[in-house]
Amino acid sequence: MASIHVDIVSAEREIFSGDVEMVFAPALLGEVGIYPGHTPLVTQLAPGEVRVKHNDGAEEGFYVSGGLLEVQPKMVTVLSDTAVRAEDLDEAAVLRAKEEAERQFQERDAEVDYAAAQAQLAETVAQLQTIQRLRRRSGR
Repeated sequence: MASIHVDIVSAEREIFSGDVEMVFAPALLGEVGIYPGHTPLVTQLAPGEVRVKHNDGAEEGFYVSGGLLEVQPKMVTVLSDTAVRAEDLDEAAVLRAKEEAERQFQERDAEVDYAAAQAQLAETVAQLQTIQRLRRRSGR
């Protein structure tokens, strides 16, 4: 079975490196699926889940806050400021951050940075979706 090498890297460290059957990533205009031999591509990523399908059929998920996706025929590189294994996301902390972003977004205070609040809200929603997908995959 053909495989493609994937590196998922955050600003702090490498999160994942290995050969997989397929990669799914949240490009700005929608999810892309990448098989070995894919045409070269560079695109921006939206906040969301990068999934890798291992050669045994198992899937593993990673939350990324956005970033860049570079695809070469035998290699995929995901560069993101924040990248976390899906199972390492803290749902309670994400829910608190979402509530705070929603509160800031609703305030009519001149001190509130609405663009930052909206970006934070989008990130927390993407994190919650990643947690929900992990639950569905693992049957929790």
